[in-house]
Amino acid sequence: MALTRMKRRKPLPEAAGVMADINTTPLIDVMLVLLIMLIITIPVQLHSVNLNMPTGNPPPSDVKPEVVKIDIDQGGTLYWQGEPITSRLELENRIAAAAARMPQPEVHLRPEKHAKYDLVAHVLATAQRDGLSKIAVVGSEQFIE
Repeated sequence: MALTRMKRRKPLPEAAGVMADINTTPLIDVMLVLLIMLIITIPVQLHSVNLNMPTGNPPPSDVKPEVVKIDIDQGGTLYWQGEPITSRLELENRIAAAAARMPQPEVHLRPEKHAKYDLVAHVLATAQRDGLSKIAVVGSEQFIE
């Protein structure tokens, strides 16, 4: 009786019976395991690079550049290294000569407390225009009060 109650399966069509695909999941798993084993077994020697660094010239010695002191008093007189300068043309010529020297000298501009800013700005602009790159305003602590 039990045999009669079971339903019989219908036969599958012939086209559905052939399976043309391959299951690639186990193949990918095996390939990943092989790749990990290959990475682990790579020699450590390949992780370092030998470089032949060039040997350069030693750095130049610490030669202090010349210091040019320009003083400006409250009367508007300019002093180049303590020597009074009579005209702006003379100042421009001296700054141009200093800018042409190698190495360029350091310019220390020291205006008095009540010196005119117009003259200080002219000296700074002339030095910048002529290419002096090392300019300092020295003695600015006198302005703090």
